Amino acid sequence: MVRNQNLRIGLFDSGVGGLTVLRQIYRRMPNESALYFGDTARLPYGTRSSEEILEFVREILDWMSGQGVKMIIMACNTSSALALETVREEYGIPILGLILPGARAAVQQGKRIGVIATPATASSNAYRQAIQEIDPTAEVWQVGCPEFVMLIESNQIYTPYTRQVAQHYLQPLLDRKIDTLIYGCTHYRHLDRVFRSILPASVKIIDPAEHIAIAAEQELELMGLKNNGQPLTTRFYVSGSSQQFARLSQQWLGCIPQVEKIYMRELSNFSITLNPQPLDN
Repeated sequence: MVRNQNLRIGLFDSGVGGLTVLRQIYRRMPNESALYFGDTARLPYGTRSSEEILEFVREILDWMSGQGVKMIIMACNTSSALALETVREEYGIPILGLILPGARAAVQQGKRIGVIATPATASSNAYRQAIQEIDPTAEVWQVGCPEFVMLIESNQIYTPYTRQVAQHYLQPLLDRKIDTLIYGCTHYRHLDRVFRSILPASVKIIDPAEHIAIAAEQELELMGLKNNGQPLTTRFYVSGSSQQFARLSQQWLGCIPQVEKIYMRELSNFSITLNPQPLDN
């Protein structure tokens, strides 16, 4: 078991989505140091199989464990939904996922809960199961949104087409008269202004990134691993283009990060569908 308070917190995602979690870590725990990995060479995760996701996650966890981190946060809902329970039993380090913190926050806000997520997260039913274990009376509707991640990663956030896509994905949930919406992918916080322009003001939005930061802080306190000293500079790594990640992330970090490329095992490319996924009833 890790006992060094000064070690970094490791966070990973398929791309820039996990930066929303990193920002919450900065906000809640300014003394903590972080290591961030974006698996940009293999994004998006949301149309991958569960077997591929588990393989990717194990590779990343092996690498992060070798970097000497004290905790790992899956800053990716797809990984959290498909791999968390398996890998928690395989690694001797605290590993946190997004699903349970997001579900707990949602049931405190409403009874008619919509989830927008990647197709893999939506089809896993992870949010529905977590929510209904906490509150069996809650109703949950999930929509798989295959286009959002690539639109965000290509910096097409405020285009008319992106708003059209968002309207299309949200409409089935609006038809259900949801009172709460979960961002079931960490990328989606980057589209917050777009979503809020479409949703009624009465719909409460749950960003699991905020709540996993709270859970991480509580876990570190329980283990006596919370750092009270000065933080180290965040280390950023990607499996794809370091320059592209640095340029894209600047708008959310407020600076151009120094990013290093590392090489994960290359897997065959695949094509993704850009057709909207049907509402999961």
